[in-house]
Amino acid sequence: MRGREDSPHERLLVVCPGRGTYNAPEWGSLTRRAGGADWLGRLDAWRREAGLPTLSELDGEIPWRMSLHGRGEHAAPLIYACALADLLAIDGERHEIVAVTGNSMGWYIALAAGGALGKEDAFRLIGTTASLMQEHGVGGQLLYPWVDDDWRGRPERRRELLALIDELHGRHGAELYLSIELGGMLVFGGNEAGLEALTRRLPARGRYPLRLPQHAAFHTPMQGPVRELARQRFAAGAFTAPRVPLIDGRGHLWTPWSTDPQALWDYTLGEQLVAPYDFSAAVRVGVREFAPDRVVILGPGNTLGGATAQVLIQLGWQGLADKADFQARQAEAPPLLAMGVPEQRERLVQGVFMS
Repeated sequence: MRGREDSPHERLLVVCPGRGTYNAPEWGSLTRRAGGADWLGRLDAWRREAGLPTLSELDGEIPWRMSLHGRGEHAAPLIYACALADLLAIDGERHEIVAVTGNSMGWYIALAAGGALGKEDAFRLIGTTASLMQEHGVGGQLLYPWVDDDWRGRPERRRELLALIDELHGRHGAELYLSIELGGMLVFGGNEAGLEALTRRLPARGRYPLRLPQHAAFHTPMQGPVRELARQRFAAGAFTAPRVPLIDGRGHLWTPWSTDPQALWDYTLGEQLVAPYDFSAAVRVGVREFAPDRVVILGPGNTLGGATAQVLIQLGWQGLADKADFQARQAEAPPLLAMGVPEQRERLVQGVFMS
């Protein structure tokens, strides 16, 4: 990897999206960005052979509805394909991807983006795990912020929220766990008794506490059966050392020169499925270790924009102190670009970037 002083490129930390990012406003975006692409045709053929509606059909012919498009076996591959289309569109003449990370399912996308899995192998992995989650996944997820309305951290509030897990778990049949550290928010995973007990204890803040539709209790011990089935169905042989450094859900680095592919498989279909996913740590490591010029979130959508910005504020990156600071910077020389936002995407795929 070249040093900053030798590189004419703008250095990018790429963030891959998780579940919940393909919604009604995103319907049709895959067709617009990748319609007719050879790689999409191959993914469609794989789906057709499996007796599933193709991604092109889901994105163009079948009107969007949550009951269909929100199901894991459809949502996850659609999100992967949209993110891949964005990744392939980044102008490599002007930009250098220095590291890749992601949130939750975004880790599987990161494996493809960083070169640790081929495009079709990553698609098979995503399809396999999504189907298993749909068939065998249990519980659900709930989202709640610990930052204030200006996105300034309130560590005491975070401690109080985490203490509720210890207080409620195991009482009256409740299962409750930390699922994801998501910027200024915590994602809880649990069974219905646990999530209902937690909801009763959380004061209303706008739309929060927010139950995430069609989500199981990802990244908790409740996914143990899914982990075992996934390990049986997806062999380690498809994994290789990445071409670009990857940052996982612990903030651990997988580099081209030090990665053991067997260990990468073991984490991906092991700890990653049943232990909390720390997206905040992943972004912190990416910013601190690789000093990117900008952070780029692949589409579809921009649901990760707020969470990523909150991590940057917590770091004080480029002097950011709160939400107003971030919004002012975004209007002038944006430190964060979301490819699900058309005008931000254009800065990465065509023309000369004007900061």
